[in-house]
Amino acid sequence: MIRIALSFDNGPEPDVSAAVLDILSARSIRATFFVLGAKIATNEGSALVVRAARDGHVVGNHSYTHEIPLGDDPRTDAVEREIVATERVLEAMFPGAPRLFRPFGGGGKIGPHLLSSSAARYLTSERYTCVLWNDVPRDWEDPSGWAERALASCVEGAHVSLVLHDLPNACLARLPFFLDAARERGASFVTEQPASCLPIVEGVATTDLAAITKVG
Repeated sequence: MIRIALSFDNGPEPDVSAAVLDILSARSIRATFFVLGAKIATNEGSALVVRAARDGHVVGNHSYTHEIPLGDDPRTDAVEREIVATERVLEAMFPGAPRLFRPFGGGGKIGPHLLSSSAARYLTSERYTCVLWNDVPRDWEDPSGWAERALASCVEGAHVSLVLHDLPNACLARLPFFLDAARERGASFVTEQPASCLPIVEGVATTDLAAITKVG
């Protein structure tokens, strides 16, 4: 069995996200969209995220601006500006939905730069699930070659948390090829994330958060 938890980060983008949704719909594939608050606060962005949810996709919080990883953000109100501000917009659209947060990794890196101590406390106290990743084929750097790298993860027994981006000049051109080729290899697309990529589940830490939290 090969399971791929497909996600799209940093959107929505009017010229890209609608096409991604069309491609997924044609194949009855559900994914998770980790959205930016600044983008869903616009009319076009809010319409796209509402469509994603209506199509059965999961929607999560990926900060408001995506400018500085929270562990490196010097602002004392960074949690309020980045996580809380985005969640306010999402909750207005989807009252009562589970709270998901994906931190900004800065090129897909995992380390203590992901969260500040205050961010970790907020996520646990407010019962968030924090979603990391284990496969970042860097579609934003290589819109042509990312699909082959992603297919290399399609090995028997794998449960992949795959990060793509619904941004211009990223995954879109090769997305149909990848989805079809992965299925030909026996992959199933799921919204369930690998347990190893969930350091916090509904407010409960499942591992030592020191590995992804900068103290200070």
